[in-house]
Amino acid sequence: MRLKDKIIVITGAASGFGKGIAKKFSYEGARLILVDINLNLLKKVSKSLSQDYFMADVSNSKQFESLAKYVYSKYKILDVIVNNAGITHKPKPMENVTEKEFEKVFNVNAKSVYFCGKYFVPKMKKFKKGVILNVASTAGLSPRPKLNWYNASKGWMITATKTMAVELAPYKVRVNALAPVAGKTPLLKSFMGGNTLKKKQAFLSTIPIGRFSTPQDMGNAACFLCSDEADMITGSILEVDGGRCI
Repeated sequence: MRLKDKIIVITGAASGFGKGIAKKFSYEGARLILVDINLNLLKKVSKSLSQDYFMADVSNSKQFESLAKYVYSKYKILDVIVNNAGITHKPKPMENVTEKEFEKVFNVNAKSVYFCGKYFVPKMKKFKKGVILNVASTAGLSPRPKLNWYNASKGWMITATKTMAVELAPYKVRVNALAPVAGKTPLLKSFMGGNTLKKKQAFLSTIPIGRFSTPQDMGNAACFLCSDEADMITGSILEVDGGRCI
């Protein structure tokens, strides 16, 4: 019960890594507010874990603000927020990515972290406690070709994590990030540019440990960084990648 009674928001919690993190956190005793734009999936996950939920588009300022108001009006405090929501564009040369695709990637992957700073950080600073965990990617450390603007958005998140950590350390707020390799999530097909055996084998050949990351891997890593066991860790980017970035 390493997260017993901690109030935790997880974005993008209805599937993939977010769902895996939610399962682990629930098992460890946390009180969760699961956030996603997909209401049907969100309700299913919420019911299966007996946890609270709030539907929101985290790239929308008003909806993110409404999330913060809901959390503080109902729970009075927030111990942890996991900025997990993320999307990608399909693999293609950088010049072929449309402006609409570019904006969507940065709105979800980057602007949502900005909104976290805008709407949750002030109270964390006031109470002098809190943990922020950003879900970045190995793409921000060791970019793959033809995912240029997705790579850049995750590189942005890594830099944001470090600068947030430096600024918030005097307020006892820790900020870290996870950098997973591509995993068994709904985004895998988009990363690979298809779902053929040949594409899977080519992708796996770049991961020394020989398998994709799983939601369980992410849940375990996230649990440690968000627990009191990691009280001295801030500004770190934990690679959950089977050796991909070596």
